[in-house]
Amino acid sequence: MSASVAEKIASVRASLRRRDPDQKEFLQAVDEVFESLTPVFEKDPKYIETFERLVEPERQIVFRVPWIDDKGVQRVNRGFRVQMSSALGPYKGGLRFHPTVNLSVIKFLAFEQTFKNSLTTLMMGAGKGGSDFDPRGMSDREVMAFCQSFMTELYRHIGADTDVPAGDINVGAREIGYLFGQYKRLANNFTGVLTGKDLRWGGSLIRPEATGYGCVYFAQNYLAYKGDSLKGKRCLVSGSGNVAQYTAEKLIHLGAIPLTFSDSSGYILEPNGFTQAQIDHIMELKNVKRVRVSEYCAFSETAQYFPGKKPWEVPADLAFPSATQNEIDEEDAKVLVANGVNGVFEGANMPSTNEAIEVYKGASVMFGPAKAANAGGVAVSGLEMAQNSQRLQWTREEVDQQLEKIMKDIFDNSLAAAQTYNLKDDIQAGANIAGFLKVADSMISQGCV
Repeated sequence: MSASVAEKIASVRASLRRRDPDQKEFLQAVDEVFESLTPVFEKDPKYIETFERLVEPERQIVFRVPWIDDKGVQRVNRGFRVQMSSALGPYKGGLRFHPTVNLSVIKFLAFEQTFKNSLTTLMMGAGKGGSDFDPRGMSDREVMAFCQSFMTELYRHIGADTDVPAGDINVGAREIGYLFGQYKRLANNFTGVLTGKDLRWGGSLIRPEATGYGCVYFAQNYLAYKGDSLKGKRCLVSGSGNVAQYTAEKLIHLGAIPLTFSDSSGYILEPNGFTQAQIDHIMELKNVKRVRVSEYCAFSETAQYFPGKKPWEVPADLAFPSATQNEIDEEDAKVLVANGVNGVFEGANMPSTNEAIEVYKGASVMFGPAKAANAGGVAVSGLEMAQNSQRLQWTREEVDQQLEKIMKDIFDNSLAAAQTYNLKDDIQAGANIAGFLKVADSMISQGCV
């Protein structure tokens, strides 16, 4: 690397840390991408300035969300929407309701979303939002009250051709319904302003399944490239929400054996693998009853529950972290490798720390980074937007075929980008490079805006 290029990169890094010193999640995400893009910057230094512009969101919205609980007590939460990039289309990305949400978390998610949406090949910019509101233990009326207050501010910043939010952690069909209803009431129009909607009023088939199914399709393509398949592979799945549920379901469809689910209380293990009927029961526990995974043990005589632990200690072939960011640290990664795992495919957003990723690479573990492997959710959100624009609803088979093709294209494009820059089959670097170049070239074409 030339001295001038190294100096420019160092200057951008220093500027980021000076501007946002306390935003550790955002800085972690930027550092991971920065390392991957070094060959691009060396070949064409003009992209350093474009990257510096890209890491500063186009718009950051922070707002108060007041609401009244069932006891008549006033509550106040903080809402966020980070509109990261509109170079490729309307801002697009989910809403997360969780106590850990802050500006750093939302910025990291919006930054990752930029590359993910670019990789889908669809016309979508990138954004992310949410609140530190925790819906667990809340009544439906309380969740509705919060969602209506949240949308009362957010609605003025979004629109079908401006910014199209979706769901994320703790924002499912119930929350999307309340948010959409309030938007419609305030804006006095019926448009595809949110994705993840109910099928009866503009939703898409396969949308709930898309992130999990897409992650497994990505793994299938990686294994095929290596001359292998999913058949018979014993798989660790973390989390027990939407992504984890449908990851496990698609693994069964393709002949693999999902062994675990987890939540913040611990994990459950089915030593011989989960059946479809058992996954259906997990869905009832988490989506309807909204209880801990430990309750599953009352349903199954073979299940084992490990309180306070992560599933990475179980010997297996593949891992699908599908819970939350940084759930696999360096020590967890070493345990995975020691227990025979030779492929990690990220269903959650940034579930592996940078140190964990170095462990994977050192052990030649196949690695499907989140921005590529979990792009299925936003891909089908994009397809939902297309259906809304047409005022049509495609069949389940049509959407699933499109999803499978998109995930193959993402893998192929990531591999091709890695090989173009002499990085062999480093899919992490390839995904970052392919996603970045499409956005960066579009930004250059559109001028300094």
